[in-house]
Amino acid sequence: MINRNIGFIGAGNMGKALINGLIRSKVSSKELIICSDPCEDKLNSLRNEFSVITSVNNSKVLNTADIIILAVKPKIIPAICKEIKNCARIEEKLFISVAAGIPSNAIESYIGSNTRLVRVMPNVAVSVMEGMSAIAKGKDATVEDVETTKKIFNSVGEFMEVDESLMDAVTGLSGSGPGYIFLIIEALIDAGVRVGLPREISLKLAIQTMLGSVKLMAVTGEHPAKLKDSVTSPGGTTIAGIHAMEAGALRATLINAVEASTNRSKEMKEQYLKMFL
Repeated sequence: MINRNIGFIGAGNMGKALINGLIRSKVSSKELIICSDPCEDKLNSLRNEFSVITSVNNSKVLNTADIIILAVKPKIIPAICKEIKNCARIEEKLFISVAAGIPSNAIESYIGSNTRLVRVMPNVAVSVMEGMSAIAKGKDATVEDVETTKKIFNSVGEFMEVDESLMDAVTGLSGSGPGYIFLIIEALIDAGVRVGLPREISLKLAIQTMLGSVKLMAVTGEHPAKLKDSVTSPGGTTIAGIHAMEAGALRATLINAVEASTNRSKEMKEQYLKMFL
């Protein structure tokens, strides 16, 4: 358990997911969590569901918490940084940013020296405690800061520590990845309907097929190509389907999607950096 006050600036979906994970996994407790947001409805929802402390003033979080998670939209980060600069005992606090596209050095240089910052890129599956989060250490963050961050994000799924230079690629693969998977599942459902299945049956078949296949790969540790070959009989139905997918360039399309998302992340980063000038 992390026996320190954890603050959230931002009470949206990401903040709510992390609070849920921290409390359910007993990594923290409601008495140690405080969050701020300008939207009273969001704060009321968090109070009703988790009984955490809330405030419309970010200063209360900044002055109370030892660990502060910046769970706001990227365009809000410069304004939050101005408030952080006026907060007492900055050097004693750990800041964790989940704002996509904002590099650590932008926040560090804006706030000032000795800013202990860790950047994290989670994905939407943290909302069901099955997220994938990439963690990158800022230049003044300590080893203990990184371990604390890992504990927090382990409460909502899996994590990997990466060099920050890889964050755009992480965004392209795991950050945007759920969107690709949802589209693939939707296509499988429609395919089932196309060949005569009722939609509710096709939905169940597609979801469980995806879940089971992913679990099989995770449990066995086998390369996906080997698992694919194990269900592909000579002249059978699976190879007929795979041939159709290869003809439609599914593999190339997915690779292009990750590349396009990565490049867009780089473009957005350049746009966000201008906000700090």
